Amino acid sequence: MTGISGAAKLAGVIGWPIKHSLSPALHGYWLQSLNIDGAYVPLAVEPANLEVAVRTLPNLGFAGANVTVPHKEAVRAFIDHETETTTRIGAVNTLICNEDGTITGDNTDAFGFISHLYDAAPSWSPLLGTAVVLGAGGAARAVIDALQQAGVSQILVTNRTQEKAQALADHFGVGVHVVPWPERSDALNDAMLLVNTTTLGMTGKPSLDITLNGLASDAVVYDIVYAPLLTDLLKAAAERGLTTVDGLGMLLHQARPGFAAWFGTLPEVTGALREHVLEVLRSRG
Repeated sequence: MTGISGAAKLAGVIGWPIKHSLSPALHGYWLQSLNIDGAYVPLAVEPANLEVAVRTLPNLGFAGANVTVPHKEAVRAFIDHETETTTRIGAVNTLICNEDGTITGDNTDAFGFISHLYDAAPSWSPLLGTAVVLGAGGAARAVIDALQQAGVSQILVTNRTQEKAQALADHFGVGVHVVPWPERSDALNDAMLLVNTTTLGMTGKPSLDITLNGLASDAVVYDIVYAPLLTDLLKAAAERGLTTVDGLGMLLHQARPGFAAWFGTLPEVTGALREHVLEVLRSRG
């Protein structure tokens, strides 16, 4: 397809700023490869304009939009319906414009996380044992929800601000326990899954200081950071012979349900798609 028609389906991503987003490249790849008459555009929306922007989407003919920082929680005030997953996580990353003009808010981050985990570490099972989650922000909420829904019975949460970790444990309830940040390495003893949801180890951020010796020999280490793709945490895990899962796959998988809702086709995450998005990342230095 060389262009779009007047009947093209429209979607986009709302954030502030938005120029860093990989979503246009990701969805644009699917639109082109699947020969779909549609467009996916970046929408730079300041916080003060969020309500107007969201409420205008149906009037402009948009099928929906993704929502990224800093709007994922605030946008809940401007939607008409939300999914059970959204309610559990407390944040929205996907908007769906319904035929009656109403807007449904969904959260596909948990889907993206668990789908990539099963894909990249097929030997992992929620029945194998304890999972440890580093961080207590929005990403941690999605990860904990995904692990609980999958059937993990014990999840340990540790965060530099313990009050935030405790709030998370209180929200998710049975099976979620807090470990003080200074004891994060000890929390890994016999754990089968470690997930880093913090920005520690990200390009331009402080490093993540943690010792992996306590992890089970067949444990999985998952870092949702994808810049750099191979973090120091994943390097240390690989040196121990542990299964590693990088953060790019979560981004790719979380996009699938929204694309299906807007454009009518459930796309696949392929090696070619991953390489396309990696090329975009590389081009940005």
